[in-house]
Amino acid sequence: MKRWLLLLIPFLISFAFYQPLWGQDEEEYPEEPIIFTKPVKAVVFDHKKHIEDAGLSCDDCHDELFEMAAGTAEENEDFNMEALYNGKYCGACHNGEMAFASNRKCTTCHIGVLGWQRMQGTPKKGKHH
Repeated sequence: MKRWLLLLIPFLISFAFYQPLWGQDEEEYPEEPIIFTKPVKAVVFDHKKHIEDAGLSCDDCHDELFEMAAGTAEENEDFNMEALYNGKYCGACHNGEMAFASNRKCTTCHIGVLGWQRMQGTPKKGKHH
């Protein structure tokens, strides 16, 4: 009986540890795009395109490529295009085989300052003729 209990305890601890995740479906993801503003302004990431259109799940990117909290990747010194070209972050899939390469179709993700301002509802400064 004691041996059975010793085997059961780690299972119960694991079960209790993951309790906050109960009831979360794969379909529950941020509806608004995530906008990265570092190291450049701005890069947009849309969960819907990746989950619904590409058929990925949350586990495909979290927690090995990205932490679950938005903005944490931007805190890393190596969160840059060179890291992507070397297979980190988005570059793990955007390698030209699984998805378009990180050095192609730049404006798919890079919306720039003007795109960021449009998404924020900020009027652009200066007038262009």
